[in-house]
Amino acid sequence: MTNKTCLIISGGDFSALPDNVHFDHVIACDRGLKYAEMMNVRPDTIIGDFDSIEETKAEDFVKRNGYDKCEIIKFPSRKDDSDTMLAVKHALVKGYDHLVIVCALGGRFDHTLANIQCMAYAAEQGAVKCELIGDSDFLTVIKDSSIVLKKKEGYSLSVFSLSGQCTNVKIKGSAYDVDGITLSNTYPLGLSNEYESDEVFVSVGSGILLITESGGER
Repeated sequence: MTNKTCLIISGGDFSALPDNVHFDHVIACDRGLKYAEMMNVRPDTIIGDFDSIEETKAEDFVKRNGYDKCEIIKFPSRKDDSDTMLAVKHALVKGYDHLVIVCALGGRFDHTLANIQCMAYAAEQGAVKCELIGDSDFLTVIKDSSIVLKKKEGYSLSVFSLSGQCTNVKIKGSAYDVDGITLSNTYPLGLSNEYESDEVFVSVGSGILLITESGGER
């Protein structure tokens, strides 16, 4: 069962924060600090190499808003981890097992792909659930577990294996239900399903499964 939720505001294209997102801690990644201000969300931690927003501006922001308990963590620009990965690792160390990442889509494709891999890393390290929310895309990653999705009108539903294989994958309540199939990360068998019921149950017996809910034309 999910216990603690961390909101991670990344530095991709801006996307509004849905009203139904609840969180216990907020991490702003570099440019994510600007987005946090646009969302009227108070960050508890600001992390990154500050190549998009200078560290002094982050310090000024904290002082200006009276965020005395806000932690600023700076890393060198030459590093192995992206700012979003730094935030994911920080959240996991702090004990958050439900990660919600926003403003992490759009812009450069390599950054988008890296952010999806960050979700896989979080699942591998024990996160119960990791979500990435955009304007018209909702991504969820689970590992060896299940989830119930509420129907989104006008959205397609797809599942992909982020590990070598996802075994015993089950989907119930969709137009194309399956019971115990195996997905691989080299063949998109789970592409473009549809909601048949108000709720869709998805589970994976073993492996890291990416579930995407995407709006717009197919």
